[in-house]
Amino acid sequence: MQDERKNKKNGITNILLVGVDGNNMEKGNRSDAMMIATIDEKNNDIRITSLARDTYVDIEGYGTEKLTHAYAYEGASLLISTIKNNFGIDVDKYIAVSFESFEKIIDILGGVEINVSEKEVSQINGVNNSGIQTLNGSQALAYSRIRYIDSAYERDNRQRTVIEALYNKFANGSSGNIMDIANEVLRYTKTNMAPLEIVSIANKAIKIKDTDFDQVEFPFEEARKDNNISEKGWVIEWDKDYNKDKLNKFIYDYANYKESYNN
Repeated sequence: MQDERKNKKNGITNILLVGVDGNNMEKGNRSDAMMIATIDEKNNDIRITSLARDTYVDIEGYGTEKLTHAYAYEGASLLISTIKNNFGIDVDKYIAVSFESFEKIIDILGGVEINVSEKEVSQINGVNNSGIQTLNGSQALAYSRIRYIDSAYERDNRQRTVIEALYNKFANGSSGNIMDIANEVLRYTKTNMAPLEIVSIANKAIKIKDTDFDQVEFPFEEARKDNNISEKGWVIEWDKDYNKDKLNKFIYDYANYKESYNN
């Protein structure tokens, strides 16, 4: 309740967006993509935070593991509590999609416009040129999963790009009636939000008209390191005090974040 009051006091709505690497959205599959979408009504701003899947965290009941494993163990509830316990961020709303449902949702929405770079073209079937392209569901998924031409961090950046592009499609009024779309899209998601709540939040977000999201990758580049740990594989170790403070400023006190970190 204290965290919920903190969100309301700051005019903040945090929604956890999860992409699951299989078709079981209850548990059993890992969370391949994790983002916190922050709707800040006080500052009329939308921000998005990628949570690196290999971040080394304490998962209650399972010891120290990669963040991606929390969803596989017990689903969204354990992932949400892990985020709260390790990062100090309250997220009480979530939407999860599988790879298959992600494709279907993009197709329902009529595709998504993405500025595809020259090096990304070869990674997306059916795309032959760089520049602004309307990607269908399978193409958008392929784009979101590109990793080996650069890094996992760049993959996370592409995922944020897709979310921003979807928002802009709604904000520009090119996706029809929000309620009808919400009901259709919900068939392919796992969420703890009812259709009317989704519509209410979507309307708040659209009114903000923030077409260029402020974005970060967590843990922050200057306070993280990749490490190969026996039996765990490659994990991301992170300076907890620095990262938690900076993330909390980014989500809850953005004016102070910009002042402190010269953004």
